[in-house]
Amino acid sequence: MARPRTPSGRARVTNERLALEYPDALCELDHRNAFELLAATILSAQSTDARVNLVTPTLFARYPTPQDLAHADPAELEQFIHSTGFFRAKARSLIGMATALVDRFDGEVPGRMADLVSIPGVGRKTANLIRSVALDLPGLVVDTHVLRVSRRLGLTDELSDTEAKDAVKVEMVLNPMVPARERGAFSLRLILHGRRVCVARAPRCDACVLADFCPSAHLLAPA
Repeated sequence: MARPRTPSGRARVTNERLALEYPDALCELDHRNAFELLAATILSAQSTDARVNLVTPTLFARYPTPQDLAHADPAELEQFIHSTGFFRAKARSLIGMATALVDRFDGEVPGRMADLVSIPGVGRKTANLIRSVALDLPGLVVDTHVLRVSRRLGLTDELSDTEAKDAVKVEMVLNPMVPARERGAFSLRLILHGRRVCVARAPRCDACVLADFCPSAHLLAPA
């Protein structure tokens, strides 16, 4: 196959190859519905998915619905989520999120981006995750891994003064390059690739299925 020369071409081949490399790419936050994924994602800030997955079974047993969580005692809730870090702020966000669901969305997680980002603790990254993973809607999650891998692959050269601004710009650049129905899976695969191969330091270019056309291949890898 000819080496892709354009960002769109590299995105297409990246999508094809990572689909073969990670055919069962899934969100690694355990959940049974959109509400649970939303709560788990709020907890995952500055924490690991593994740590959050240790906390959520007990949390959801105590607060199984948005109505239950909206009426949670903050001090009690903080005890459940203490080990995820920043527990006071996260408790406020969780209660605010659940209250918004109850008061404005009849206890259901909405699908519209504008509605999702109006909920306390929810930004575009979380909204896209909820849309793509829990609601089967288009949503391209842009986190630190997606930012790093997409830049190294030359899919985008967007840079701004904050990562949050970068994420929105990169999402807008990548969206037209990937079919809408595949955006969620594409971003999950980029995240896995960034965690396992295209790591921040000493990327494993020798083990990368994208190395033959990646503009950064072997330039960042250790000698």
